[in-house]
Amino acid sequence: MGSIILQAGQYIYDIYYWMMIIFILGSWFPQFHATKVGMWIGRLVEPYFAIFRRFIPPLGVIDLSPLVALIAYRYLGGFALAGLRQIISMIA
Repeated sequence: MGSIILQAGQYIYDIYYWMMIIFILGSWFPQFHATKVGMWIGRLVEPYFAIFRRFIPPLGVIDLSPLVALIAYRYLGGFALAGLRQIISMIA
């Protein structure tokens, strides 16, 4: 049971990571954000990116906050998954 929870957490983590990458790459194509997929991904990842945009303002037309958000997600997500793994091992 614990491995199923851990695997589901890993899948959710990976899917959100790839959605952020798709959204970042989609910003190079303005029409991407007007598509249904672009709007759906935007509604899911923009709240997370908005946290970083408050502290890292855009430099002209270049917005580095999504890149910082992506790095923070990978770093903190690794800790979260390791913590989940440890909690599951303690329970089992």
